[in-house]
Amino acid sequence: MAVINSYEAVIVISLKLGEEAVTETVQKFKTLIEKNATLESVDEWGKRRLAYPINKETEAYYVLFTFKSSPEFPAEFDRITKITDGMLRSMIIKKEA
Repeated sequence: MAVINSYEAVIVISLKLGEEAVTETVQKFKTLIEKNATLESVDEWGKRRLAYPINKETEAYYVLFTFKSSPEFPAEFDRITKITDGMLRSMIIKKEA
């Protein structure tokens, strides 16, 4: 039987992309999760002030995804966030059962 774990992923998107590109980026990751996992929720926190400047930016767009998947998918999700333009930070956490 396949192992299914619960995960939370937070992505921090640069506002320099523009509002339309931020929306497209959120949709891109939402679609990626839907294709490879079971998406439970998308919580768009919106524009928030950063705790410290990243690439001379002080504000960014935050999104929290909650999903269930096999243990292999989070590594692929992380790889894609690293190669996506405008992505400032991302973090994936495995939730305890």
